[in-house]
Amino acid sequence: MSKVAVLGAGSWGSILANLLTGNGEDTWLWARDPEQVETFNRWHVNPKYMEDFKYSTDLHVTNNMEEAVKDAEFVLIVIPTKGIRQVATKLGKLLKKLNMKPLIIHATKGLEQNTYNRPSEIIAECVAPENRQDIVVLSGPSHAEDVAIQDMTAVTAACTDLKAAERVQKLFSNNYFRVYTNDDVIGAEYGAALKNIIALGAGCLTGLGYKDNARAALITRGLAEIRRLGVAFGANPFTFIGLSGVGDLVVTCTSKNSRNWRAGYQLGQGRRLDDVISHMGMVIEGVYTVKAAHELAAKRHVKMPITDALYRVLYEDEDVEQAITELMNRSVTTELE
Repeated sequence: MSKVAVLGAGSWGSILANLLTGNGEDTWLWARDPEQVETFNRWHVNPKYMEDFKYSTDLHVTNNMEEAVKDAEFVLIVIPTKGIRQVATKLGKLLKKLNMKPLIIHATKGLEQNTYNRPSEIIAECVAPENRQDIVVLSGPSHAEDVAIQDMTAVTAACTDLKAAERVQKLFSNNYFRVYTNDDVIGAEYGAALKNIIALGAGCLTGLGYKDNARAALITRGLAEIRRLGVAFGANPFTFIGLSGVGDLVVTCTSKNSRNWRAGYQLGQGRRLDDVISHMGMVIEGVYTVKAAHELAAKRHVKMPITDALYRVLYEDEDVEQAITELMNRSVTTELE
């Protein structure tokens, strides 16, 4: 048995904590909200994020980060991208105070605004090398709702040190949750972040009444521009045909469990972005990733036409149908450009 601290009690963080508890680990889930913690500990439920799901009574839940982290061998961060720097900074100070050096894992999918940093880069800035063994990315096609009912799921643990990735593989794997390893952290993180952009587009198409052909075209060409940007930063192109690439892209673009797909669907139905965000109740990573990726691609001179079109829709108030027309009427080119 290992002690594992899970920072972030949203749908994915709480379900991963429950999975680890089921695997026999001494799991401590940290949440900011004292009322959420009380509800967890009294009723073993998380109604805002996972309605009707009952969590293990062996899962420890606290709003005291030090209590969660103290003596932990592993720290898993599952925080929306916009909040990860604040939490990682607090964690770094705490690990220094406690003189600890755990293996840090993260399951966050996005890019930081303005800096364009990947989650592992943010964590590396906030947690000193002497207070962490390594940073491992956990990514792949894995909706919390499906893992909760123990649907068969396969994900990737990515780290430049494969031995660290193998420790995470062993920690999480069971008879319904299978973990593969990969040494391409850059590819795993870009695949995880950028697929949310394409999921927004897939939702828009469905909301507008487009069918399977359109969605297949979007997913395929979306994968092409995800790969282009990732490779420009040193990713292995083969990573994008794996679980953290095409696997995550397909599930996010085709499932109503995807909040990015649902947000896109509502935009396609004519709702305004601020209205969609206010009613979602959870962070829509793709909305923020569109802006970061659009700006990053411009700096690196990488062609990302789908991302650019969504940027115009979200941030320049362009009509969705007009954006689609412009995409379809671009100059024709070779598929393998």
